[in-house]
Amino acid sequence: MTNQERVYSEEEIRERLVGPLEHWYFEDGWLRRKYRTESWKGTLMVVNTVGHLAEAAWHHPDLTVSYAFVIVKLMTHTAKGITDKDFALAKKIEEVVQWQPGREGGPLEGTPADDQRFRYIKYDAPKNNP
Repeated sequence: MTNQERVYSEEEIRERLVGPLEHWYFEDGWLRRKYRTESWKGTLMVVNTVGHLAEAAWHHPDLTVSYAFVIVKLMTHTAKGITDKDFALAKKIEEVVQWQPGREGGPLEGTPADDQRFRYIKYDAPKNNP
């Protein structure tokens, strides 16, 4: 752990919330993301995924957990602001939680999206597409 981590300004943070991080936003000193789920089962799957990634990274977010959503809040407490750690963990969380194997092709089909019994997360469409 370094003592001199670079803290980004609000303008720099907003400039970096594009592409893979376009569904994240900056509010009250935190990087935030709300993942919408289909049920408590989906919510627990997101929480466990975020928990695993955070522990592996040794960088721990604050979570708000409800029946049909999870809010992830990231800030580097030791630096009292947003650092590269927050962007890196946000990107990894986004990659894993929003992963849709069926869109990649290959042997993994992904969860049947047309059958409500199996849906567990509400995937986001890219913001730049209507």
